[in-house]
Amino acid sequence: MHTVAVLSLKGGVGKTTVALGIASAALRRGTRTLVGDLDPQGNATATLDPPLTDATLADVLETPRLAVINRAIAASSWSDRLDVLVGAEELELLNEPGPDSRRMENLARALDELRAAPRGEPYELAILDCPPSLGRLTRSALIAADAALLVTEPTMYAVAGAQRALEAIEAVRAEHNPRLRPAGVLVNRLRVRSYEHQYRVEELRESFGRLVMPTAIPDRLAVQQAQGACTPIHEWNSPGAQEIALTFNMVLAKILRSNRAGRHRLAAEEPEVPSDNETTSEFPAIRAFAEHETG
Repeated sequence: MHTVAVLSLKGGVGKTTVALGIASAALRRGTRTLVGDLDPQGNATATLDPPLTDATLADVLETPRLAVINRAIAASSWSDRLDVLVGAEELELLNEPGPDSRRMENLARALDELRAAPRGEPYELAILDCPPSLGRLTRSALIAADAALLVTEPTMYAVAGAQRALEAIEAVRAEHNPRLRPAGVLVNRLRVRSYEHQYRVEELRESFGRLVMPTAIPDRLAVQQAQGACTPIHEWNSPGAQEIALTFNMVLAKILRSNRAGRHRLAAEEPEVPSDNETTSEFPAIRAFAEHETG
């Protein structure tokens, strides 16, 4: 099971939209998928509309045992091949660091339990929708994940926010999870005719090189329409939805490709350090991953 954490540093950038778009693309290609909703707002759970469960992800983070995990998982209304690890408002109480930092590893333990004893057909992909902060919940997701996808908008704060997020990814990789790698920086709600948006995207590319995904998510009304109808973007019938669906197909392919590249990179004893014209990221491990990716 390949696990990707979808994160951002501020609300309103469409992080959950991206997580659900990736889930929709995975569903279209027949990939058995689990969405874990760590955001206390619960928007991913609301959109996927699973039946009521006896437990939630909050219970799993407190007690990462298989019996609790199975009670917190339900099939989504989208398909029986897409399940939800149900979120809850109570997750907010778990977002502040506690006296025992080892509890941050409980999500990783829970996913390991699922790998060892899957519910029916094993999951091939797990998508962790993080809250818009770098609190305990997001760090728990990074400890559990194989890859981290950072979502941002093309604004004047994008570079600073991406740098802080990549610092957090590098810190978790160094201290807790050596297999973790950045899947990329994904620009959402891009207006291609906006000079300001194009300028900010170039600014991101100058700072982070190939970590910035070559495919951005355009700003289209179809995304909000499909979410409001609790429908996968791939099943929403409009030209804008078709454009968005194709974009999410490419994002998913990039994530899965980075998984293969990451395994190769982690197996290498001496990863090469890229030249400065590839990326100016100041984090050595992240620079190595950026160099290895072909975009």
